[in-house]
Amino acid sequence: MNSLVPKQFEAYPWQQEGLRYYALRLFLQQKFGGPVRKITLDAGFSCPNVDGTLGWDGCIFCNLASFSPARRQSSRPIREQIQQAAEKLRQRYGTCQFLAYFQPGTNTYGPVEKLRQLYQEALQEPGIVGLCIGTRPDCVPDEVLDLLAELAQKSWVLLELGLQTIHNRTLHWIGRHHTYEAFLDAVDRAQKRRLSIGAHVIVGLPGESAEDVQATAQEIARLGLHSVKIHNLYVARQTRLAQSYQEGQVRLPSLEEYVGLVVDFLERLPPDCVIDRLCADCPPEYLVAPNWSARKATVVAAIEAELQRRDTYQGRLFGNLSPPASLPTLPETTF
Repeated sequence: MNSLVPKQFEAYPWQQEGLRYYALRLFLQQKFGGPVRKITLDAGFSCPNVDGTLGWDGCIFCNLASFSPARRQSSRPIREQIQQAAEKLRQRYGTCQFLAYFQPGTNTYGPVEKLRQLYQEALQEPGIVGLCIGTRPDCVPDEVLDLLAELAQKSWVLLELGLQTIHNRTLHWIGRHHTYEAFLDAVDRAQKRRLSIGAHVIVGLPGESAEDVQATAQEIARLGLHSVKIHNLYVARQTRLAQSYQEGQVRLPSLEEYVGLVVDFLERLPPDCVIDRLCADCPPEYLVAPNWSARKATVVAAIEAELQRRDTYQGRLFGNLSPPASLPTLPETTF
């Protein structure tokens, strides 16, 4: 045990395993008693940001095909998607337990009875031990949360909310068409139903300082979320971000800068917050920049090496930082 690790954190299982952060694989191993793999499912959901309800163009970085291989395939029944993916995973890993991950699109954006049918169809498949539902914080009405709470009585359910950042000006710039206050409202209503909540965060957004990123980490820590999925911003083809990048209007962080920001982020999280992901990757045929994001294993290794170099760990600063009196605003600059 590293001498810098406080005694009160020694009970955390990830430290007993010699890790410096609470990796998702370890959480799933302990919760379900063996290896668990995610099966990405495409239920054909749209998004209010692309169907005209809020907008037509989606977020500035949005190319749905680049975010999930499932979106690049023809639509097939949920049962068929699970069976095909499960067979491949069993052949490769020998795994017999799976999470049904509804990922592409906004996966609570539909009539509640349709959602019930899709979720239950997934849960009925052999080997499925839980659901992960990816969605927007402004697309979780009470009736949907009630449904998830009902399903959570029998199976594990994780509600993954796309936050990206707590800074409203950045949310506006990336075209999210929701505010941080909408995220807070969704978290409050979900926590009242005792649902497990994960947040998606993009670290290194243009115009955000290291202090802005750290403020997002401190807010996630304050909210007591189950997990966080950390992404880097990459530029995918056929997006508004690609056009801005090619016109020289957007600067992306270097690998070294991204690694430093992620380690700062981890230090401020509670030790029991599960780290679902440390970086995002884009299929090579869609990737414009940065080139380093194509090497996911290299990025993860660099983050772990920086944790080792600093002799630091997740939660090192947790509880020692005071929240800002007000959320910092970004300067009036071109990103």
